[in-house]
Amino acid sequence: MNCSDTKAQPEMSRRIPVAPVDELAPGQRKLAFVEGRGIVLFHVGGAVRAIENACPHNGASLAHGRLEGSILHCPEHGLRFDLITGCMPAVDGLRLTTFPISVAEGQWCVSLDTHDEPR
Repeated sequence: MNCSDTKAQPEMSRRIPVAPVDELAPGQRKLAFVEGRGIVLFHVGGAVRAIENACPHNGASLAHGRLEGSILHCPEHGLRFDLITGCMPAVDGLRLTTFPISVAEGQWCVSLDTHDEPR
């Protein structure tokens, strides 16, 4: 199975290869561009997480935000988001746009819904 094989995915999503698996060691991050949108991969807590490279508060890039464990700080205004849940810790508020991620043929693949439009 490869990243572009949509048969194993729900009918309304597709898997897009974004980086070789060996390119993302624990503690690292990688900014990828998929169909006109920035997606950041973070290898934290023993897993890789994929988020849109835009803070839900004001659209600031999150790719270079400070990381403390699984907590990402927005470099623009300091808002904090848990990469595992996508939520702000201990606060009901804004939520990151997250994407399912998997491995196929040695590549990290992000799943996008067919109705997702680039911003």
